[in-house]
Amino acid sequence: MIRPFRADDLEPVLAIWLAASIRAHDFIAPAFWASKLDDMRDIYLPAAQIWVDEREGEVLGFVALVGDVLAAIFVAPSAQGGGIGSALIEQANTVRERLELTVYSANAACVAFYRRHGFAVISEQLDPHTGHPELAMAWQRD
Repeated sequence: MIRPFRADDLEPVLAIWLAASIRAHDFIAPAFWASKLDDMRDIYLPAAQIWVDEREGEVLGFVALVGDVLAAIFVAPSAQGGGIGSALIEQANTVRERLELTVYSANAACVAFYRRHGFAVISEQLDPHTGHPELAMAWQRD
């Protein structure tokens, strides 16, 4: 069930973000992600509109929007491949006419996921935090 974020979701959401970030970005040292945990807690999540996917009382994924930017979409590694990410992106698509995001070019699985959901590459750039190449992608409701 997808529902709005509640304060008691913070720790499960942070745990999902960290575990999924480390798994999806094996080309970046895990210590980098761990060093950003406080920023996620104190800066990024409070600035976002967030929905979680909760099943049998457990938060298994979340999507965070900041305006028309899909700022984060993460699924617990143990739950990946079960349609949670697709359900979360559909939720985001219902509340926005257009979405933009950035994704690391080396993260082929995520790039393919976004393409399957109608996102197209609009530019390429370097992530200022890591120096790794990333794609800017956009989706527009028909």
